[in-house]
Amino acid sequence: MGPALWMSMRSSQCSSGREEMLVIDRNRVVVTGVGVITPIGIGREEFWSGLLAGRNGITRISSFNPSGFRSQMAGEVKGFHAEDWIDRKLAKRTDRFTHFALVAANLAMKDSGLDAFLYDGRRAGVIIGSGIGGTQTFERANVDLLEKGPRSLGPLVVSKVLINTAACVVSITHGLKGPLSAPSVACSTGANAIGDAYRILERGDADIMLAGGSEASISPVPFAGFCATRAMSTRNEDPARASRPFDRNRDGFVMGEGAGILVLETLDHACERGATVHAEITGYGNTADAFHLTAPEPDGEGMVRAMAEALRDADVGVSDIDYINAHGTSTILNDRTESAAVMKLFGDHACALKISSIKSMTGHLLAAAGAVELAATVLSVSTGRVPPTINFEASDPGCSLDFVPHGAESIDLNTAMSQSFGFGGGNACLVVKRYENRS
Repeated sequence: MGPALWMSMRSSQCSSGREEMLVIDRNRVVVTGVGVITPIGIGREEFWSGLLAGRNGITRISSFNPSGFRSQMAGEVKGFHAEDWIDRKLAKRTDRFTHFALVAANLAMKDSGLDAFLYDGRRAGVIIGSGIGGTQTFERANVDLLEKGPRSLGPLVVSKVLINTAACVVSITHGLKGPLSAPSVACSTGANAIGDAYRILERGDADIMLAGGSEASISPVPFAGFCATRAMSTRNEDPARASRPFDRNRDGFVMGEGAGILVLETLDHACERGATVHAEITGYGNTADAFHLTAPEPDGEGMVRAMAEALRDADVGVSDIDYINAHGTSTILNDRTESAAVMKLFGDHACALKISSIKSMTGHLLAAAGAVELAATVLSVSTGRVPPTINFEASDPGCSLDFVPHGAESIDLNTAMSQSFGFGGGNACLVVKRYENRS
């Protein structure tokens, strides 16, 4: 067995009724590149310093006039102009969500050193998802259609809108000819994309995968739609304190935008090219509530199963987890259900966990949230620092855990979990460990 393989013991029931243990060789999978576009910073270093400083990226909306909307604030990526980062012609031919994805992918490739390495594109793939896709293009096209007629629409409208365009553009730009897909699982999309990429590498179907999520849906139609769900905060007079996960006085989530793309590699491939490893992904759990299109299952059973599956896949117990990067949306239902699920699974160890939600700073990046939060988890594991949950001032009786409320903390951090729970009941959890050479 090579240095990048590890033995996994799985039980199965044979025809005689005896339980047998199956020994499976799996590639170890590591993170070598982090690329992020967020309301608190662009790129790994700016993003991470912003999180540790408790920087708030939520302000009154500037990209359109929010007057008349129930909620009037968001986590916008300020000062981002695609032409500053990518080819001007490509920028014109693609939507903002694709701009975010491509720039984040470019940053991740540079961070990993792959931008200067001759890799086999046939063994490298892309999984980048989105929830709403090119909504800004769609809105502009609809206005043109109504005001000028159908002949006013250009031939690129469809490709700008399609959710898979971001993954395709990254694939074309970097010559990645391996597995290609674009999941859309609402708020768990980014985590699902990374989990799927992890599985591909684990079983040896590729050496390199770029994975994550991108969202640019701060535009009138989707924003009004989310306002209509009455799940958004209306603390319009104080945007900086509106997103307050797990706090007793929370009144809803705040929409954000951005992208998170990670470079994942098999450990063998990373070692062969002398790459710097940020952390290792060791487990993935994915379940469905099968309950409701917007509300979580009240007892959190689906969340519990996703977390338990991730732990089992990583071959660790609840006491091995030091930190959880929570989904933590700042809604009454999600925060209480997530807290209850953690307490149910982790038992007495739940009180020893450090738990924080970076949505308190970035807002909810929808399909990009899970990827950006996994990036934060990777950086926590690699540095031993956990970001705070800002705006946490008063404990909710249903959310009484250690949410790191007073500022970033340094802890002895070996193993962490990042969890994402989306509309429609999608649950995705990933386990990340500090990298150790076990050859």
